Amino acid sequence: MEWCSLVNCLSPNYIYKRVIKQLDKNKQKFYNSIGDTMEKQILHIDVNNAFLSWTAVEMLKQGSKIDIREIPAIIGGDETKRSGIVLAKSMKAKEFGIRTAETIYQAKIKCPGVQIFQSNSKIYRKYSDGLYNLLLQYTDKIERFSIDECFLDMTNYLMKDSLLNKAKEISKRVKKELGFTVNIGVANNKLLAKMASDFTKPDKIHTLYREEIAQKMWPLPVSELFMLGRKSVPKLYNLQIKTIGELAKADKNMLEKKFGKHGIMMWEYANGIDNSEVKYEEEKPKGIGNSITLPQNITEVSKLEEILLALVEQVTYRLRKQNLLATTVNIQLRTKDFEDTSHQGKLLVATSSTKEIYQKAKELLSQMYQKGMSIRLIGLRVDHLIGKGEQQLSLFQDEQNEKQAKLDKTVDELKEKYGYHTITRARNMLK
Repeated sequence: MEWCSLVNCLSPNYIYKRVIKQLDKNKQKFYNSIGDTMEKQILHIDVNNAFLSWTAVEMLKQGSKIDIREIPAIIGGDETKRSGIVLAKSMKAKEFGIRTAETIYQAKIKCPGVQIFQSNSKIYRKYSDGLYNLLLQYTDKIERFSIDECFLDMTNYLMKDSLLNKAKEISKRVKKELGFTVNIGVANNKLLAKMASDFTKPDKIHTLYREEIAQKMWPLPVSELFMLGRKSVPKLYNLQIKTIGELAKADKNMLEKKFGKHGIMMWEYANGIDNSEVKYEEEKPKGIGNSITLPQNITEVSKLEEILLALVEQVTYRLRKQNLLATTVNIQLRTKDFEDTSHQGKLLVATSSTKEIYQKAKELLSQMYQKGMSIRLIGLRVDHLIGKGEQQLSLFQDEQNEKQAKLDKTVDELKEKYGYHTITRARNMLK
């Protein structure tokens, strides 16, 4: 279906009536063709050794010459009280046999020279929030599963890039910008993403798609299945079920009789079945952006502008959804030789207009691009966001801008009703 021809240079009301009529006419055909193929795109982010890593990063920022991640070190409570147990340990401490949840007294016997640092919830919250704010640049749908874990629903935020590429980008940015490492699970549901992130650590990215379940998940001990209670493990062992694969192949009716509804859940999880949604709360991001690693290097500016439009469309859609306006636009380019350049510019007025932001983005692109450059990644980001209530009236806000706002609203409503990728714009309607 060629949506660009429907929307090109038409009034918002006319667009809405024409497109709604066409969509309703083909609604069943449309959903039949894509409904079963629109799989969720889920990431699970898990901070490696969070409490110790975050303490180490904060100490280095305060001028420490020692990275406690590189020495025998533990995070613990007050050893004069009952809270004196090991909450986190470095890899060096682990080599001495120190275990999480044992007493600090036992840890010191195993390693007399171990360095002990007090837990600090204020520091942990600071770095947890830092991670969350970085992730908000990729999607609005983030579930904070714990202080050091997040689920991300990336389904409508990939811009034809792959989920694995996004995971790699996030991993690199967390390490470079925040100073610690994460494990990332890549999958089509929350369960599999969570299981994948628990594979080998630290600083790893693992996929776990349905076709990989038999190879990667089924050989694991049944005790490693997510949400399997400790009391259930010995009962399963008594049934000669010791691996996740054996649980997946067990009789579901038998499991229901033995464990009730929990038995059905165990069987479904063992088979990779999970339809739960990422439970997110809307929070205002400090910036919104997206980037795409191109399937092949591009040298033509016109093709880069087409991709840039798609990025602007998604970023401005997210801006309007959260009633935010941008005041700054930033463009990033990565060449085939992995050289990164970026350029930013201020907008004349704060806006969420696709047209205004696209024009500024094109201007920045023309300033950056040099003939012969071969581009493998292009990114767009808007910053210094303000709420609509903070907007100052300007001479630049004229009738033409009002028409553009109505058009943006029309397109957004169509995306909300029929799916994000149902409608796209032609470049010539934004000139």
